[in-house]
Amino acid sequence: MRVAALAEWVFNILILVFATSTIAQPFVIPSASMESTLMTGDHVIVDKLAYAPPGHLTGHLLPYEPVRRGDIIVFRYPVDPKQNFVKRVVGIPGDRIHFENRKLFRNGQAVTESYTQSIFPPDTYRDNFPSGEPPREQMFGPALRMLACCVQGGELVVPEGQYFAMGDNRDNSSDSRYWGFVPAENIIGKPVLVWWSYQASEKELTDAVNVDHLFDLATHFFTKTRWDRTMRVVRP
Repeated sequence: MRVAALAEWVFNILILVFATSTIAQPFVIPSASMESTLMTGDHVIVDKLAYAPPGHLTGHLLPYEPVRRGDIIVFRYPVDPKQNFVKRVVGIPGDRIHFENRKLFRNGQAVTESYTQSIFPPDTYRDNFPSGEPPREQMFGPALRMLACCVQGGELVVPEGQYFAMGDNRDNSSDSRYWGFVPAENIIGKPVLVWWSYQASEKELTDAVNVDHLFDLATHFFTKTRWDRTMRVVRP
């Protein structure tokens, strides 16, 4: 009986590890770039199967789907793949996009984006992308190459196998405007559920070991937990 119980326990642990690494993954929102859709300190579950390439059998059994305009995605940061970022897909392959005074135009049509916010004074490049002189001190090589190769007639043309992603907090987001496209192979999945949300700073959430954060959790768990966001479904 003891051997059987041990074998069952090991089996359950293996199933849990497999499910966590292959099907779903916890992820914490470390910055304000997606506010107010996703808040700093939101702990989300990421569906890793949503965009997986379907096989002959699994394509009929599992809800695979293509990456769509407006989807919120978690992906490996192109500049440093060891980091994971979360942004919203603004352009898919073939799309022509540009901004005029913070307004998104895609394929010649103005796009209504009720989920965005702008909090800082206007900026020529940021708010009228891709026009204007890029702030080179804030730019990364892939973004400069993107501007050199993919701008036609004042619009950015998204190439095959690439996606243009931005934060909903448009004035305070390091996104494709500054580091370029998201390759399809970098996409991990999409956040589907906020299972817990806690008020914390970006530094507290990104430091590997932060004693102050642990103390804060121990003393303010109930008062700093955003209970109204707990178990909230993430909607595009």
